[in-house]
Amino acid sequence: MSKLEQQLAAGQFVVTAEIAPPKGTDAAEALEKARLMTGLAAVNVTDNQGANMRMSPLAMAALLLREGIEPILQLTCRDRNRMALQSDILGAAALGVENLLLLSGDHARFGDHPNARSVFDLDSIQLLETVRGLTEGKDMAGKGLQGAPRFFSGAAVTPEAEPFELMFQKFAKKVQAGTRFFQTQAVYDVEKLERFMAEANRLETPVLLGVLLLKSARMAEFLNRNIPGVRVPQVMIDRLAAAPAPLEEGILIAREMVDHARRLCQGVHLMTLGHEERIADILGCQQGSCRL
Repeated sequence: MSKLEQQLAAGQFVVTAEIAPPKGTDAAEALEKARLMTGLAAVNVTDNQGANMRMSPLAMAALLLREGIEPILQLTCRDRNRMALQSDILGAAALGVENLLLLSGDHARFGDHPNARSVFDLDSIQLLETVRGLTEGKDMAGKGLQGAPRFFSGAAVTPEAEPFELMFQKFAKKVQAGTRFFQTQAVYDVEKLERFMAEANRLETPVLLGVLLLKSARMAEFLNRNIPGVRVPQVMIDRLAAAPAPLEEGILIAREMVDHARRLCQGVHLMTLGHEERIADILGCQQGSCRL
Protein backbone atom coordinates (compact mmCIF):
# COMPACT_ATOMS: atom_id res chain seq x y z
CA MET A 1 0.00 0.00 0.00
CA SER A 2 1.42 3.40 -0.98
CA LYS A 3 1.99 6.16 1.57
CA LEU A 4 -0.65 8.22 -0.22
CA GLU A 5 -3.24 5.46 0.15
CA GLN A 6 -2.27 4.84 3.77
CA GLN A 7 -2.62 8.51 4.73
CA LEU A 8 -6.00 8.88 3.05
CA ALA A 9 -7.26 5.64 4.61
CA ALA A 10 -6.19 6.95 8.02
CA GLY A 11 -8.15 10.16 7.50
CA GLN A 12 -5.06 12.38 7.40
CA PHE A 13 -5.09 15.64 5.48
CA VAL A 14 -2.92 14.78 2.48
CA VAL A 15 -0.56 17.08 0.57
CA THR A 16 0.79 16.32 -2.90
CA ALA A 17 2.65 18.51 -5.38
CA GLU A 18 4.07 18.04 -8.85
CA ILE A 19 7.15 18.32 -11.02
CA ALA A 20 7.64 18.24 -14.77
CA PRO A 21 10.31 15.95 -16.24
CA PRO A 22 13.10 17.84 -18.04
CA LYS A 23 13.03 18.73 -21.70
CA GLY A 24 16.19 16.72 -22.24
CA THR A 25 18.20 14.06 -20.44
CA ASP A 26 19.50 16.07 -17.48
CA ALA A 27 17.10 15.44 -14.60
CA ALA A 28 19.27 17.07 -11.91
CA GLU A 29 17.12 20.21 -11.57
CA ALA A 30 13.86 18.27 -11.48
CA LEU A 31 15.24 15.94 -8.82
CA GLU A 32 16.45 18.88 -6.75
CA LYS A 33 12.92 20.31 -6.82
CA ALA A 34 11.49 16.92 -5.89
CA ARG A 35 13.80 16.71 -2.86
CA LEU A 36 12.10 19.83 -1.52
CA MET A 37 8.88 17.77 -1.38
CA THR A 38 10.13 14.75 0.55
CA GLY A 39 7.77 15.47 3.46
CA LEU A 40 4.68 15.30 1.25
CA ALA A 41 2.56 12.21 0.68
CA ALA A 42 3.57 11.91 -2.99
CA VAL A 43 4.81 13.89 -5.99
CA ASN A 44 3.01 13.93 -9.33
CA VAL A 45 5.15 13.41 -12.43
CA THR A 46 3.43 15.17 -15.32
CA ASP A 47 3.01 13.56 -18.75
CA ASN A 48 3.99 16.02 -21.49
CA GLN A 49 2.02 18.67 -19.60
CA GLY A 50 0.25 21.19 -21.82
CA ALA A 51 1.11 18.91 -24.77
CA ASN A 52 4.76 19.99 -24.53
CA MET A 53 7.30 17.23 -25.17
CA ARG A 54 9.48 16.23 -22.22
CA MET A 55 11.25 13.16 -20.84
CA SER A 56 9.03 10.13 -20.29
CA PRO A 57 7.14 10.43 -17.00
CA LEU A 58 7.76 6.73 -16.42
CA ALA A 59 11.52 7.32 -16.48
CA MET A 60 11.16 10.32 -14.15
CA ALA A 61 9.00 8.30 -11.75
CA ALA A 62 11.72 5.62 -11.66
CA LEU A 63 14.30 8.28 -10.78
CA LEU A 64 12.08 9.52 -7.94
CA LEU A 65 11.73 6.00 -6.57
CA ARG A 66 15.51 5.69 -6.61
CA GLU A 67 15.62 8.84 -4.45
CA GLY A 68 13.08 7.40 -2.00
CA ILE A 69 10.34 9.81 -3.15
CA GLU A 70 6.88 8.37 -3.78
CA PRO A 71 5.58 9.31 -7.25
CA ILE A 72 2.13 9.64 -8.71
CA LEU A 73 2.61 8.72 -12.34
CA GLN A 74 0.42 10.73 -14.68
CA LEU A 75 -0.60 9.01 -17.91
CA THR A 76 -2.63 10.67 -20.66
CA CYS A 77 -4.62 9.18 -23.50
CA ARG A 78 -3.29 11.76 -25.95
CA ASP A 79 0.01 10.12 -26.93
CA ARG A 80 -0.57 6.35 -26.72
CA ASN A 81 -2.98 3.77 -28.03
CA ARG A 82 -4.40 1.08 -25.77
CA MET A 83 -1.44 -1.26 -26.31
CA ALA A 84 1.14 1.37 -25.38
CA LEU A 85 -0.87 2.51 -22.36
CA GLN A 86 -1.15 -1.03 -21.02
CA SER A 87 2.57 -1.62 -21.62
CA ASP A 88 3.53 1.52 -19.70
CA ILE A 89 1.15 0.65 -16.86
CA LEU A 90 2.62 -2.84 -16.48
CA GLY A 91 6.12 -1.37 -16.71
CA ALA A 92 5.26 1.12 -13.98
CA ALA A 93 4.13 -1.70 -11.69
CA ALA A 94 7.34 -3.63 -12.36
CA LEU A 95 9.38 -0.55 -11.37
CA GLY A 96 7.48 -0.13 -8.10
CA VAL A 97 5.09 2.70 -8.98
CA GLU A 98 1.92 2.38 -6.89
CA ASN A 99 -0.02 5.61 -7.64
CA LEU A 100 -1.47 6.63 -10.98
CA LEU A 101 -3.31 9.73 -12.17
CA LEU A 102 -5.17 8.89 -15.37
CA LEU A 103 -6.05 11.75 -17.70
CA SER A 104 -7.30 12.49 -21.19
CA GLY A 105 -4.59 15.09 -21.82
CA ASP A 106 -4.51 18.36 -23.73
CA HIS A 107 -4.76 18.15 -27.51
CA ALA A 108 -1.39 18.22 -29.29
CA ARG A 109 -2.34 21.36 -31.23
CA PHE A 110 -2.01 23.39 -28.02
CA GLY A 111 1.61 22.36 -27.37
CA ASP A 112 5.08 22.68 -28.86
CA HIS A 113 4.46 19.99 -31.51
CA PRO A 114 1.17 21.23 -32.99
CA ASN A 115 1.53 18.98 -36.05
CA ALA A 116 1.69 15.83 -33.90
CA ARG A 117 -1.23 13.47 -34.28
CA SER A 118 -3.18 13.04 -31.05
CA VAL A 119 -4.21 9.44 -30.40
CA PHE A 120 -7.10 9.38 -27.90
CA ASP A 121 -7.70 5.69 -28.56
CA LEU A 122 -9.22 5.65 -25.05
CA ASP A 123 -10.78 8.35 -22.92
CA SER A 124 -9.98 8.82 -19.23
CA ILE A 125 -12.90 6.70 -18.03
CA GLN A 126 -11.94 3.84 -20.35
CA LEU A 127 -8.35 4.12 -19.14
CA LEU A 128 -9.53 3.82 -15.53
CA GLU A 129 -11.51 0.71 -16.49
CA THR A 130 -8.43 -0.66 -18.27
CA VAL A 131 -6.30 -0.30 -15.13
CA ARG A 132 -8.99 -2.01 -13.08
CA GLY A 133 -8.99 -4.89 -15.57
CA LEU A 134 -5.20 -5.21 -15.40
CA THR A 135 -5.33 -5.38 -11.61
CA GLU A 136 -7.84 -8.21 -12.01
CA GLY A 137 -5.31 -10.10 -14.17
CA LYS A 138 -6.68 -9.48 -17.69
CA ASP A 139 -5.67 -7.16 -20.52
CA MET A 140 -8.14 -5.35 -22.77
CA ALA A 141 -8.19 -8.30 -25.15
CA GLY A 142 -9.24 -10.61 -22.30
CA LYS A 143 -5.84 -12.33 -22.15
CA GLY A 144 -4.45 -13.39 -18.79
CA LEU A 145 -1.41 -11.67 -17.29
CA GLN A 146 1.72 -13.25 -15.85
CA GLY A 147 1.47 -11.32 -12.61
CA ALA A 148 -1.18 -8.65 -12.04
CA PRO A 149 -0.33 -5.11 -10.88
CA ARG A 150 -1.79 -3.29 -7.89
CA PHE A 151 -2.42 0.46 -8.10
CA PHE A 152 -3.98 3.33 -6.23
CA SER A 153 -5.64 5.01 -9.20
CA GLY A 154 -6.63 8.66 -9.30
CA ALA A 155 -8.39 10.97 -11.73
CA ALA A 156 -8.97 14.67 -12.30
CA VAL A 157 -12.09 16.77 -11.80
CA THR A 158 -12.94 20.41 -12.51
CA PRO A 159 -15.36 21.58 -9.77
CA GLU A 160 -15.98 24.98 -11.40
CA ALA A 161 -16.95 23.53 -14.78
CA GLU A 162 -20.45 24.27 -16.06
CA PRO A 163 -22.99 22.88 -16.40
CA PHE A 164 -22.48 21.46 -12.93
CA GLU A 165 -24.73 18.46 -13.54
CA LEU A 166 -22.72 17.30 -16.56
CA MET A 167 -19.42 17.72 -14.74
CA PHE A 168 -20.67 15.80 -11.72
CA GLN A 169 -22.07 13.03 -13.88
CA LYS A 170 -18.58 12.44 -15.30
CA PHE A 171 -17.14 12.59 -11.78
CA ALA A 172 -19.53 9.83 -10.68
CA LYS A 173 -18.65 7.71 -13.75
CA LYS A 174 -14.98 7.94 -12.82
CA VAL A 175 -15.78 6.69 -9.34
CA GLN A 176 -17.67 3.75 -10.86
CA ALA A 177 -14.69 3.07 -13.17
CA GLY A 178 -12.38 2.56 -10.21
CA THR A 179 -11.08 5.97 -9.15
CA ARG A 180 -9.72 5.86 -5.59
CA PHE A 181 -8.86 9.56 -5.25
CA PHE A 182 -9.27 12.83 -7.16
CA GLN A 183 -7.08 15.84 -7.72
CA THR A 184 -8.99 18.90 -8.86
CA GLN A 185 -8.19 21.57 -11.38
CA ALA A 186 -7.32 24.87 -9.69
CA VAL A 187 -10.30 26.30 -7.80
CA TYR A 188 -10.66 29.89 -6.51
CA ASP A 189 -14.44 30.17 -6.01
CA VAL A 190 -15.14 28.90 -2.50
CA GLU A 191 -18.93 28.78 -2.98
CA LYS A 192 -18.54 26.51 -6.02
CA LEU A 193 -16.10 24.34 -4.08
CA GLU A 194 -18.60 24.02 -1.23
CA ARG A 195 -21.35 23.05 -3.66
CA PHE A 196 -19.15 20.44 -5.31
CA MET A 197 -17.91 18.90 -2.07
CA ALA A 198 -21.43 18.68 -0.64
CA GLU A 199 -22.24 16.32 -3.52
CA ALA A 200 -18.83 14.65 -3.83
CA ASN A 201 -18.71 13.55 -0.19
CA ARG A 202 -21.71 11.30 -0.85
CA LEU A 203 -19.54 9.15 -3.13
CA GLU A 204 -16.92 8.68 -0.40
CA THR A 205 -13.89 9.15 -2.66
CA PRO A 206 -11.15 11.49 -1.35
CA VAL A 207 -10.75 14.83 -3.12
CA LEU A 208 -7.49 16.80 -3.10
CA LEU A 209 -8.07 20.46 -3.91
CA GLY A 210 -5.86 21.82 -6.70
CA VAL A 211 -4.08 24.96 -5.48
CA LEU A 212 -2.25 26.80 -8.26
CA LEU A 213 0.16 29.52 -7.17
CA LEU A 214 -0.75 32.82 -8.84
CA LYS A 215 2.38 34.84 -9.60
CA SER A 216 0.76 38.00 -10.94
CA ALA A 217 -2.48 39.61 -12.09
CA ARG A 218 -1.38 39.00 -15.66
CA MET A 219 -1.08 35.27 -14.99
CA ALA A 220 -4.55 35.22 -13.43
CA GLU A 221 -6.03 36.97 -16.47
CA PHE A 222 -4.27 34.48 -18.75
CA LEU A 223 -5.87 31.58 -16.85
CA ASN A 224 -9.30 33.15 -17.22
CA ARG A 225 -8.85 33.56 -20.96
CA ASN A 226 -7.23 30.25 -21.79
CA ILE A 227 -7.91 27.49 -19.23
CA PRO A 228 -11.43 26.04 -19.34
CA GLY A 229 -12.95 25.42 -15.94
CA VAL A 230 -10.60 27.83 -14.12
CA ARG A 231 -11.88 31.24 -13.06
CA VAL A 232 -9.88 33.60 -10.87
CA PRO A 233 -12.31 36.08 -9.25
CA GLN A 234 -11.76 39.75 -10.05
CA VAL A 235 -11.19 40.52 -6.37
CA MET A 236 -8.12 38.24 -6.41
CA ILE A 237 -6.85 39.79 -9.63
CA ASP A 238 -7.20 43.23 -8.04
CA ARG A 239 -5.28 42.05 -4.98
CA LEU A 240 -2.43 40.81 -7.16
CA ALA A 241 -2.40 44.00 -9.24
CA ALA A 242 -2.26 46.23 -6.16
CA ALA A 243 0.33 44.21 -4.26
CA PRO A 244 3.90 45.58 -4.12
CA ALA A 245 5.11 41.94 -4.26
CA PRO A 246 2.59 39.97 -6.37
CA LEU A 247 4.21 36.60 -5.70
CA GLU A 248 3.86 37.10 -1.94
CA GLU A 249 0.20 38.00 -2.43
CA GLY A 250 -0.19 34.87 -4.56
CA ILE A 251 1.28 32.78 -1.74
CA LEU A 252 -1.20 34.35 0.68
CA ILE A 253 -4.10 33.51 -1.68
CA ALA A 254 -2.82 29.94 -2.01
CA ARG A 255 -2.61 29.65 1.78
CA GLU A 256 -6.22 30.82 2.05
CA MET A 257 -7.30 28.12 -0.41
CA VAL A 258 -5.37 25.51 1.61
CA ASP A 259 -7.30 26.63 4.70
CA HIS A 260 -10.59 26.15 2.82
CA ALA A 261 -9.40 22.69 1.75
CA ARG A 262 -8.68 21.75 5.36
CA ARG A 263 -12.33 22.49 6.09
CA LEU A 264 -13.89 20.93 2.99
CA CYS A 265 -11.58 18.39 1.33
CA GLN A 266 -9.34 15.46 2.17
CA GLY A 267 -6.16 17.14 1.01
CA VAL A 268 -4.51 19.54 -1.41
CA HIS A 269 -2.52 19.21 -4.60
CA LEU A 270 -0.06 22.11 -4.92
CA MET A 271 1.01 23.47 -8.31
CA THR A 272 3.85 25.88 -7.53
CA LEU A 273 5.32 26.34 -11.03
CA GLY A 274 8.99 26.50 -10.10
CA HIS A 275 8.53 27.88 -6.58
CA GLU A 276 8.72 24.58 -4.74
CA GLU A 277 10.79 26.24 -2.03
CA ARG A 278 7.66 28.16 -1.00
CA ILE A 279 5.54 25.07 -0.30
CA ALA A 280 6.15 25.43 3.43
CA ASP A 281 4.85 29.01 3.30
CA ILE A 282 1.73 27.96 1.40
CA LEU A 283 1.01 25.23 3.93
CA GLY A 284 1.40 27.66 6.82
CA CYS A 285 4.48 25.97 8.26
CA GLN A 286 5.81 27.62 11.39
CA GLN A 287 9.11 27.05 13.17
CA GLY A 288 10.00 24.18 10.88
CA SER A 289 6.80 22.22 11.40
CA CYS A 290 3.81 22.00 9.07
CA ARG A 291 0.16 21.91 10.09
CA LEU A 292 -0.55 18.61 8.35
